[in-house]
Amino acid sequence: MLIGSYPLLLGLAGSGRSSAQQPALGRGASALLVICAVELVIFGFFFGLAWLASRASRDDLLWRWRGGIWPIPMGIGYSVAIRVLLGIVLAVVGLVLIATHVMTTDSLQTFFKTNRPDIEAIVDISALRQNPLYFWLSLTLVSFAVGGLREELWRSAFLAGMRKVWPRYFGSTAGQIGAVAVASVIFGLGHLVQGPLAVCLTALLGFFLGLIIVLHRSIWPAVIAHGMFDATSMALLPWVMETIKSL
Repeated sequence: MLIGSYPLLLGLAGSGRSSAQQPALGRGASALLVICAVELVIFGFFFGLAWLASRASRDDLLWRWRGGIWPIPMGIGYSVAIRVLLGIVLAVVGLVLIATHVMTTDSLQTFFKTNRPDIEAIVDISALRQNPLYFWLSLTLVSFAVGGLREELWRSAFLAGMRKVWPRYFGSTAGQIGAVAVASVIFGLGHLVQGPLAVCLTALLGFFLGLIIVLHRSIWPAVIAHGMFDATSMALLPWVMETIKSL
């Protein structure tokens, strides 16, 4: 309950944000550092309480580094594969909607443009363009620590909880994949501040990352994949936003 409620509370807290408010990561490098510290402290509080209640071991949480140096190239490869898979899913959904005459090509393009993830609610795009320190902190601290490590620690803790509390249903590999699906829904709802399409995309992202954890019995390939995915997304954001505006 403790670990599962964490992203839901964040999602509910962020869902009431208005466009007039500053991005969740603040404006400028100093604000970003403060917000990252606060985010990590809040997560540490929830995680610490959950650990005190469960006394989960390192093996329960799948924290062991396995395979020598291989988690690093595997994580990089997985980040590319996930991006391709998300693109394929979006393309297939779009083709199905057009083929079944639910939408036309023009209305589908309008839908995606209107409902695109609200990136500005998270990060200051102008600061990414103009402030090198903000840019590199976003690619390193935000992507790998606040994003990759924190969120995969949450996912591994959630999976451990499901496995220990309901071993009959979630103790097997198939059961763990089911737990990954539950976690992905909660993970997606934690991104309500970015809009409904972002909820769906981050749920899919969370599902793929959870599968990596289950496959390797370790969080580290998923941590690296998540960090690389976020870092490349951050690096491309200024260009992507300019492209969207020109459409």
